[in-house]
Amino acid sequence: MIEILNDAELHRAREAGALVGTILQALKVRAVPGVNLLDLDRWTKQMIEDAGAQSCYVDYAPSFGRGPFGHYVCTAVNDAVLHGMPHDYALVAGDLLTLDLAVTLRGVSADAAISFIVGGGGAAEDLAMIETTERALAAAIAVARPGASIGDISHAIGAVLTEAGYPINLEFGGHGIGSTMHQDPHVANDGRPGRGYKLRPGLLLALEPWVMADTDELVTDADGWTLRSATGCRTAHSEHTIAITADGAEILTLPRS
Repeated sequence: MIEILNDAELHRAREAGALVGTILQALKVRAVPGVNLLDLDRWTKQMIEDAGAQSCYVDYAPSFGRGPFGHYVCTAVNDAVLHGMPHDYALVAGDLLTLDLAVTLRGVSADAAISFIVGGGGAAEDLAMIETTERALAAAIAVARPGASIGDISHAIGAVLTEAGYPINLEFGGHGIGSTMHQDPHVANDGRPGRGYKLRPGLLLALEPWVMADTDELVTDADGWTLRSATGCRTAHSEHTIAITADGAEILTLPRS
């Protein structure tokens, strides 16, 4: 299913996106050495409920996971990259943490992810990897306009990741979003320009470049959800939800100023 939102729905999408961006930034501030991932999850639950929103994750049970996710934010540490299930782990300085959050507010969903080094600083290679996913996301957003294709977005992402020397996994990528979190079209993190669905005003897309430092192979944790690099290398992930407008792409998941 591909949804095209009307003006009233787009207004609600902006509210949902701002909430996601604001919660992620609040969590980043709180994600200091010694903080437990379960505390981050508990704080996320409280912020979602205080805003009158609903989690897209807690009851989420797709075919690739093991039962309902059961938590409110994805917390992927170091070699984990996607669907990181919060567990009893206290962060340490230098951890590379990815937080991925999706909520529904007034019937419209928004989804975003950020990667950063706990405690600040960090190894040059980790910072470069995070920055590369952010540049790939910016490149994708720059080409997202009416009449462009999904392949144009995928190609823009892939060009940045490939030039930086990272292997690209095509199993998981971006996606349409609207009244539900995951919709068509799928947006792979590499592709051929000019191919696929043509973008229209009112379309929402969650774009999410992610990489692993030296492999494109994933392994699944015993929890049935957390996806890690097969080699144990570090990973990074950046994501925004955007709306296609007549003038181009509007980023919805920026935090409130």
